[in-house]
Amino acid sequence: MNTNWPHKTYENRKGLARLDDEQARPVYAAIDLGTTSCRLVIASPTPTAFQVIETFSKVTRLGEGIIQDNILSKHAIRRTVAALKVCAGVINEYSPIFRSRFVATAACRRAKNCKEFMDIVKRETGLTIETISSKEEARLAVVGCIPLLNRCIKRTLVFDIGGGSTEISLARITNTGKTFIEGFVSLPYGVVTISEAFPSKDMTDLAYNTIIERTHKILKEFDDKYHIYDAIKNQEIQVIGTSGTVTVLGAVHLNLPRYNRSAVDGISISKRDISRAISKIKLLGDEGRRKHPCIGAQKADLTIAGCAIIEALCSFWPIAEITVADRGIREGILLDLMHQNQKYPNRVQKNNNRRSPYGRHRFSNRRGSSNNHTNSKRKSFNPSTENRK
Repeated sequence: MNTNWPHKTYENRKGLARLDDEQARPVYAAIDLGTTSCRLVIASPTPTAFQVIETFSKVTRLGEGIIQDNILSKHAIRRTVAALKVCAGVINEYSPIFRSRFVATAACRRAKNCKEFMDIVKRETGLTIETISSKEEARLAVVGCIPLLNRCIKRTLVFDIGGGSTEISLARITNTGKTFIEGFVSLPYGVVTISEAFPSKDMTDLAYNTIIERTHKILKEFDDKYHIYDAIKNQEIQVIGTSGTVTVLGAVHLNLPRYNRSAVDGISISKRDISRAISKIKLLGDEGRRKHPCIGAQKADLTIAGCAIIEALCSFWPIAEITVADRGIREGILLDLMHQNQKYPNRVQKNNNRRSPYGRHRFSNRRGSSNNHTNSKRKSFNPSTENRK
């Protein structure tokens, strides 16, 4: 895995990232508003991919309590809008953005008051966010993980454990290097909905096994249609996991004293080591997970829920190893936008987000958030890398 990230000085001028070599590049922005977290990335294109200028991530639990009545709560809306105000302020620093896309996933798909929430977001932040389908969410996750694909293996299974749903996509890489989705399945639950359905501090064995059994039932039809079991057994499919739980497993496996994205992103963990990492996380107990530097209080219950889903996948399919991806929908959006711009170089997207009223001095502490696992700046992102392990 390549961890030699080049660091360069950036100076924004009308949506252009100005590098040391004085070559101006347009600035792109993407927001992934999930059931658990709000994530922003700002980047500029390079000849092979893009260079990350700034990122922001905050656990907001937008989908908290949604399993009760399919309503976004006032507290969850308040937390999420506060995080989106920070995003608006960061975007404003690089305004005008050349191209952007801001998406919401499972919680907003499910919420009866989604429109009211989006109206509040637009009014208070100026951001226009679209709610995407499960299929589009799965596609973007695959696109975001393209840099981790082993070009010697023509098929990949990408699973993205979200807060309110889990998307599992089967993709194929053609001889010309193009990637397309063969099929996908969406589990109607994620770490937030599971943790709320089984609210005890330490999930009981019965609850844990219930998630595994339910997942197996849903996967059976998907497997029967695409014959995934045999393909994985014959090492014809690379399995990639992208979610907070997967990256936590990577960090626990590596015994990191604190979370380090560059150390985790792209590593492969064997099935045996996955089982060991899950066992370690279980043995920590709720208090231990809250104190763990790579988990913390806000993800203590969510991590156990995610482990149940991962264990379900590993027990249903003969998975030998999982490639860990600290990337996903945001990166998929960026690659999409930049690819579209290559196809239509004269088409310029106007920045339809009004200038935020929140000055940059209001956000001087955003990089210090303890919940920000992706706040490293100015990193190159290279999808031409054949196999990062």
